[in-house]
Amino acid sequence: MSTAIVFPGMGPSRFSEVGRFMMVSPYARRRLADADAALGFSVLEALRDSGDGYTAASQVAFVVNSLAMADWAEDVLGERPELCVGPSFGERAAATYSGALPFAELVRLTAELAACELEYYRTEHSDLVSQFIVRTPLAGLREVLAGMTERGEWHEVSAYFDEDVHLVTMAEQHLDGFKRHVRELGGYSLTTMSPPAHAQVLQPLRKRMQDEVFPRFSFTPPAVPVISDQDGSLVTTGTDVRNLLVDSVVNQVHWGHITRTLVEQGVTRLCIAGPDLLIHRLGTLKKTFELVSVGPKDAMRPRRPARRHVAAH
Repeated sequence: MSTAIVFPGMGPSRFSEVGRFMMVSPYARRRLADADAALGFSVLEALRDSGDGYTAASQVAFVVNSLAMADWAEDVLGERPELCVGPSFGERAAATYSGALPFAELVRLTAELAACELEYYRTEHSDLVSQFIVRTPLAGLREVLAGMTERGEWHEVSAYFDEDVHLVTMAEQHLDGFKRHVRELGGYSLTTMSPPAHAQVLQPLRKRMQDEVFPRFSFTPPAVPVISDQDGSLVTTGTDVRNLLVDSVVNQVHWGHITRTLVEQGVTRLCIAGPDLLIHRLGTLKKTFELVSVGPKDAMRPRRPARRHVAAH
């Protein structure tokens, strides 16, 4: 049986939940101490003071907690994955888990990228959002998008998660109409991401990050190969791991490509390490792999629990 570890993308969170895990879990406390040392201040205090949203503190906390949950999975469940995947924001945790970027460097990189993003969105593309939709088959989504094209409403499909789960980026002024058309097809709108993500229109942000942030960080060949969340290729050099993170700003996330490569590599089991609201629910993954989800509640257990098996449906 071959296992891959999956680090989920970042979703909305509350300090009451995130902070409790970081204070209670010994795995999170160890990672948190290293993060504090890397940045020179208390991440937990910054998180408490920063409020909701995709702040620098919340982004650092997310990678801290994702890797802490992976540490727990290794130590308590005995996980020894042969591949790793990090769709969207999860790429950052995957970069460190794979061995391509030391944890302290990841923490600094995450904080600097967040600051770069914040500065960019103060003046550019502040009118764009990315919308998660579910229960909307691809044929139906194409119908909705064709209508937007006819009306001259710009859009991009930023992520394909499953046959009926997608992320679409558009101008915020068109969001209500988009949601209405999705609802008319029997679909459902979940989280609205602001700022947006994974859209070619964000090339200026990609260039700014590439020119101003990434040159200060060095990547080495990963000890655990990474599967690209963008085209499904195997990433085996430090340069390619770096490029994966750089290009994530503009390239679509595509779980179809990821799944194809996982199957081709003989993977039968996925360990999802991190606060996950979506991946463990994807129908194609549940049909194709054994799924083991490791979330905050799991990783606060001190003793080996019974292994959870999510059977194919």
